[in-house]
Amino acid sequence: MKVSLIQTNPQKDRDENLRVTRELMLDALKTDQPDLIVLPEYFEYYGGTIEEKLATAEKAPGGAAYTMASDFAKEHGVYVHAGTIMEKVEGEDRIYNTSFVFDRQGKQVAAYRKIHMFDIVAPDGTAYKESASVKPGEDIVTYEIDGLKVGCAICYDIRFFELFLQLEKAGCDVIVLPAAFTLQTGKDHWEVLARARAIETQTYFVACGMTGATAFGNEKRHCWGHSLVCDPWGHEIAKASDGVGFVTARIDPAQIKRARTLIPMTQHRRLACA
Repeated sequence: MKVSLIQTNPQKDRDENLRVTRELMLDALKTDQPDLIVLPEYFEYYGGTIEEKLATAEKAPGGAAYTMASDFAKEHGVYVHAGTIMEKVEGEDRIYNTSFVFDRQGKQVAAYRKIHMFDIVAPDGTAYKESASVKPGEDIVTYEIDGLKVGCAICYDIRFFELFLQLEKAGCDVIVLPAAFTLQTGKDHWEVLARARAIETQTYFVACGMTGATAFGNEKRHCWGHSLVCDPWGHEIAKASDGVGFVTARIDPAQIKRARTLIPMTQHRRLACA
């Protein structure tokens, strides 16, 4: 199975974001013919105030980004893991930050709502308060593709090993994590966390990141990008350069079996984690 990671730099113009994203998806298809295409977190819209985000969010099923991803999957016979989409929540002044996944017929086969909220002050002093506009999800989510089980996570989730232990226990072979990782944290933690998650779950870890700068009022926030794929031994087998583009990797079930045979962690585990 081949997977292509689409790395974009979304701004506040959703139509333009979707146009650029779709063009890159087409380029990846023509070049590498992937079975699965992964988009980054907030690929449809990034930046703006809380009020603008709430006004831009749309109900799902439906909405421009949801429809684009579903239609693309159906038109080209490819799975699309649609990064994250701002999902409107009835009766709430917050949205869900949701990964929707579509099969080769364009049918939704999974919806994962980000569990862990990014509420920190970065090393450069920039304050992030995701919980002010995003309602956390609660459910562990997996789906099947061509005989492989895929687990879902989003961005800040990468730091919480308990989630990945649950995905490992669920029998996942691949874990997909769309992200908008900050430059400040990404340069130090992105790669080491991705490799650690791959090693401890003995899965392919697919981390698709947003890249570049985006304006938030009078300030600019910078995302690290460097979308990558790690194999179950923790090797980086594909990695995007700086800037907008895509990268493709091959998922080899034999490598999953090899890692789990050499180090049978599931047989040796003695301490349970809720």
